[in-house]
Amino acid sequence: MKNYNIAVLAGDFIGPEVIEASIELLDVVAKKHNIELAYNRLPFGGNALDSHGNPLPQETKDACLEADAVLMGCSGGPVGDHPWNKVARELRVESGILGIRKHLGVFANLRPVKVFDNLAHLSPLKTEIAKGTDLMIIRELTGGIYFGKPSLNSKDKGLSTMVYERYEVERIARVAFETAKTKGGKVTSVDKANVLDVGQFWQDVVTGVHKTEYSQTELEHLYVDNAAMQIASNPKQFDTIVTTNIFGDILSDLAAVIPGSLGVLPSASIGGDIGLFEAIHGSAPDIAGMGIANPVGTMLSAAMMLRHGLNENDAALTIEKAVQSALASNPTKDLGGNAGTAEFTKASIEAIS
Repeated sequence: MKNYNIAVLAGDFIGPEVIEASIELLDVVAKKHNIELAYNRLPFGGNALDSHGNPLPQETKDACLEADAVLMGCSGGPVGDHPWNKVARELRVESGILGIRKHLGVFANLRPVKVFDNLAHLSPLKTEIAKGTDLMIIRELTGGIYFGKPSLNSKDKGLSTMVYERYEVERIARVAFETAKTKGGKVTSVDKANVLDVGQFWQDVVTGVHKTEYSQTELEHLYVDNAAMQIASNPKQFDTIVTTNIFGDILSDLAAVIPGSLGVLPSASIGGDIGLFEAIHGSAPDIAGMGIANPVGTMLSAAMMLRHGLNENDAALTIEKAVQSALASNPTKDLGGNAGTAEFTKASIEAIS
């Protein structure tokens, strides 16, 4: 039997709800595949800010480095007049999220967007447009404008700086080209080279990696505004998209609505020794405690953890098939069905047996 230690950062509001539902499913899958999973639940996010004075306490940072993988729930609170938004920038929940990514050295964020044939009618796009969508958005995660210096927020001036080093662009480009090998063999690099010098730099470096290392793989370049339009109008044309931190943040949320809800999209952040796995949706304070949170994104993130973090591909497939079956029989309420969190979890477990 293989044994793994999972650091669990449950997060805030619906975060603990979808995390515990996913752990319930993980335990059933682990037993089926002769795997032992031990969970170390750690303080993180707004709750950690309240209890420890920091959204990313040192004990959490230390324990994550001792784990085999990190499974994270959604964190943060309402926008606007909330106590978590009134602390110094470095103590905000968002800084904790950026901090754990930096701490683990995970520079590549993989966000698959797949529309199952029998669920295409749930998409806000026309069924014939959404059906067959199967793309991967690869977002550079530890560089760009979110981390660039100088940065300033004063009474009369706001400043953020978008910076990329050559090695940062080269390594994320390699992840994209390697990923495309396992899919349709096409990479779309997204930038804003027509108005940003750093965008032209990005495009030049990606092109260089393509010419010297992956010339057999198809490469195209799109400006980010055009890419957004193309994703919304013809998502099936895309295979693997690679882009900067900020553009990836925006485009992946845009693409996430194609299957019908942000609640169904997972992500994997890799590149370091320990991967970080989390759904891409927010903490949804308005529905916390109501038992209707959609756990699919976190469940599929757990599947990505098994595949990309623990090399347990068969177990990952079991989760994916179970979730797809449960979605087909009775979707969650945000997808037009009747299943609450507990009901959907039960249906997913029953699909395994």
